[in-house]
Amino acid sequence: MRYNLFIDGNFIEPESGEWIDSTDPYTGEVWAQIPRGDAGDAAKAVLAAKQAMASGPWATMSASGRGALLRRIADKVAENAEHLARIEVKDNGKLLAEMRGQMKAIVHQWHYYAGLSDKIEGALIPVENADTLAFTMREPIGVVAALTAWNSPVMFATMKSAPALAAGCTVVVKPSEFASASTLELARLLQECGLPDGVFNVVTGLGQEAGAALVEHPDVAKVTFTGSDVTGARIYETAARSMKRVSLELGGKSPNIVFEDANLDAAAAGVIAGIFGAAGQMCIAGSRLLVQNSIKEAFTARLVAMASRIRLGDPMCPETNAGPIATPPQYQKVLDYIAVARSEGARCILGGKPAEGPGIRGGQFVEPTIFTDVRNTMRIAQEEVFGPVLSIIGFESEDDAVSIGNDVAYGLVAGVWTESIARAARLSKAMKVGTVWVNTYRSYSHMMPFGGMKKSGIGRESGIEAVHEYLETKSVFISTASLAPENPFVMR
Repeated sequence: MRYNLFIDGNFIEPESGEWIDSTDPYTGEVWAQIPRGDAGDAAKAVLAAKQAMASGPWATMSASGRGALLRRIADKVAENAEHLARIEVKDNGKLLAEMRGQMKAIVHQWHYYAGLSDKIEGALIPVENADTLAFTMREPIGVVAALTAWNSPVMFATMKSAPALAAGCTVVVKPSEFASASTLELARLLQECGLPDGVFNVVTGLGQEAGAALVEHPDVAKVTFTGSDVTGARIYETAARSMKRVSLELGGKSPNIVFEDANLDAAAAGVIAGIFGAAGQMCIAGSRLLVQNSIKEAFTARLVAMASRIRLGDPMCPETNAGPIATPPQYQKVLDYIAVARSEGARCILGGKPAEGPGIRGGQFVEPTIFTDVRNTMRIAQEEVFGPVLSIIGFESEDDAVSIGNDVAYGLVAGVWTESIARAARLSKAMKVGTVWVNTYRSYSHMMPFGGMKKSGIGRESGIEAVHEYLETKSVFISTASLAPENPFVMR
């Protein structure tokens, strides 16, 4: 399957005349080719997006009209959910069952922002001057460059594009070169829904070529990025030179905190889901297990028993619990971190090497891995691995748990397991993260804002707050006075 770029309502070949092989992480075989877009292609897409905002049907479309269009997109995605899910599995190796669940969530997102399209309102401000009418207007920020990650391409493209379109912006999506096919398939569906040309564009290719060109382009008003904190920092620095608005959803090194009074069956299941779901390839992975010392030994034994039963294999198979690592570089990174953990003195009590056995193909599987004797100062406890690797750290008291949990550069999410409602309330306030899950993990709603503190990013996605990320507020003063001011040199 050979794909083309989607620019100004048309699928076109890249200026480079080159394509990038897309490899199925499970089989290790090339299954598609993705166009290698460059700065020239990025410029075409930005121009199309800029023109669509300035003139044509999108520029004059009412908010209600945008909402109706987004509802059609939701229905179209629902009709094609199975196809999109299977494309994503071939692109990044995630479980088909998980991708099916994501597609349902994506449909809800499009419907949600369709409903918000005509609820973007300004306000009448009762200023102190009686002869002045003062009000605010909310206007679309402009052309949005949306740079997405390989672990959930359509989900990320939707989380950025749906609120942006609801706000009246236009979008150029640059998906990861490792997983671009599903975003191009999404573009086809939006085209079929009658989205005006230039409103939604997809430029694929390498980050340092197509992605960098979008971030640097003077006509891009906002950059929204999902990925690593290192890349996010570079984007932030580049965007600042031209005062672009920026949203960054970056990494995490999240604590999953289990107290001795917790429901230990539920907590164990939550810890397993939080680090071994999606083979640990989640920004929200609960990669640091903080467990109270009084139950640490017994709880660790419970986890090892559960993790030992995880079934690795074909992500299309319903019996599979975890698939492969999505890309060769990420696979090597995970193995490197396992070696680092051992060199620092952490003790591996499960896994710790490439996985082998029936149903395992492609050479990118890592065994579910658990380390104990971990100190919070170790690299394995401080740096994002993005793989199925859990670090166990003991703690004595509630204050101890909060101190260890917050002692990291990231602040994306935290899990808290306790039967004490008072402790749950205290920890929800004390943890310096964007999301706190109490007696659950990996819970998600398109109605709840999502984002991080510290090095985990800037801004929020999902919920009403996401629309605000794509709007500028304008203040308007209208004088109703019939006479000229007595003193024109005095501020009114």
